[in-house]
Amino acid sequence: MLARGTGTVINVSSIAGRKTFAHHAAYVATKFAVHALSENLREEVAASGVRVVTIAPGAVETELLSHTSDEQIKDDYEAWKKSAGGALDPQVVAEAIAYAYRQPQNVTIREIVLAATGQEA
Repeated sequence: MLARGTGTVINVSSIAGRKTFAHHAAYVATKFAVHALSENLREEVAASGVRVVTIAPGAVETELLSHTSDEQIKDDYEAWKKSAGGALDPQVVAEAIAYAYRQPQNVTIREIVLAATGQEA
């Protein structure tokens, strides 16, 4: 990308990269790292014509919880999603990514933060 003077790097993070969530320190730390890495990389490559975009969704209907064996965590998360009016459909996140990518090469949407309207956190 640097040699061509054009390109787009899209990193998917989370709202957890912008605010903390109790009992999720490792997850939050990794998402904050994605935001920092993206911003630092953007600063380093901007003059060469390479764009860096961060997409930070809130709760999304994914298989993430299937990797968790703690039933209390699963139950709490499901209750939290319900209180927020549900989670985003992954297609909505894909459309946000496509929107950022389709901008003219001289336009960078640096960050998109999206969540279900009822999601307060």
